Amino acid sequence: MRQLLVLTGSDLLQRLRDKSVLIFALVVPMALMSVFNLVFSQADDIEIKPLTVAVSAPADDDLAAVLTDVLRSLDGADELDVTVEEVDEAAGRRQVEDGDAAVALLVPDGFGPAARAGEPVTVEAVRGDEAGLEADIVLSVVDGFLKQVAAGAVTARAGLAEGVAMTDVPALVEQATTGGPAYDLVRGEASDEQLDAGAALVAGQAGLFLLFTVGFGVTGLLVDRESGTLARLRSMPIPGWVIVASKALVSFVLGTVATAILLGLGGYLFDADFGSVPAVALLVLCATAAGTSVMFLIVRVARTSEQAGIATSIVALVLGIGGGAFFPVSATGSLSRVLDLNPVAALLRGLGTTSGGGGLGDIGVPVAIMLGFVAVMLVVSRLVPDRGALS
Repeated sequence: MRQLLVLTGSDLLQRLRDKSVLIFALVVPMALMSVFNLVFSQADDIEIKPLTVAVSAPADDDLAAVLTDVLRSLDGADELDVTVEEVDEAAGRRQVEDGDAAVALLVPDGFGPAARAGEPVTVEAVRGDEAGLEADIVLSVVDGFLKQVAAGAVTARAGLAEGVAMTDVPALVEQATTGGPAYDLVRGEASDEQLDAGAALVAGQAGLFLLFTVGFGVTGLLVDRESGTLARLRSMPIPGWVIVASKALVSFVLGTVATAILLGLGGYLFDADFGSVPAVALLVLCATAAGTSVMFLIVRVARTSEQAGIATSIVALVLGIGGGAFFPVSATGSLSRVLDLNPVAALLRGLGTTSGGGGLGDIGVPVAIMLGFVAVMLVVSRLVPDRGALS
């Protein structure tokens, strides 16, 4: 044990002095997260532009006048800047074609009487090519108004058909059109195991670069063999497993610290809350152990540091992309069950649970997956013939 601690301490100090390790483990992923944060924050910045709505409606139609008043009431609501111009049909179409109006609403003659009678009636909307989200909002309001009028007409006709007194029909129509749904909507939290876009990106990138960070242990072991350091260590009364275990322990420490820093700083940049600190710490430790366990397999098959670097990159990208480091991965059937065994996917799943309020007792499944991954890698590494650093 003393030999293990001495080798681990000396190698850890060497790694901490190696600026390339720190740059790759911390600076590169933070720079990548900052770029993603800049891109995604600008993508989420939606600009509502002023728009002009040209309305062509019969002058003597009181229901069409109500529609026009509804559109005017949108001006100043929720940052909308709406200008309503009453024009004839030809002028409305021309304004849209010339770009002077974003939307033209063409209300047909007899709109009011037909709508009150429950007869089919169409309000034509002409939308300009440059119309954006603000035009969608206006058209949604118009669609809602027309549905409300139709619901009132149907209610009135149904009430009269069932013998409701004429004096009671207005109250019945008002209840049907303004009473709202017969249920209550309550704002809730996202379901467990679901991270929002920013938090998922932070967690995914942390899991991806964790796999690269722990790979420095394998590379260091093979570099020591190529430089002759490993031969000198093996000439001493030190068991071979102590040398490998010291490299693995260094990788574990570096991976844990780097992942914790990335989650902390990434959460700050993306305003993400991963929940209970003890639960998140347990997930980070298990994820680091899972990533480090891959090292035991690579160290037995890679003959040179270049081969180890290539193998580490392949494993990291396959597990990272398959685990959702860049974008959510959806699959069905047996493939989905295979993807669930990915330690990166398990890390994201566990962080989703903790971000939704879960604690240590709620992350048993992702922890079991990552520890099971560790066990499988250790068993496989013992079965694979040693052609690497210790051969």
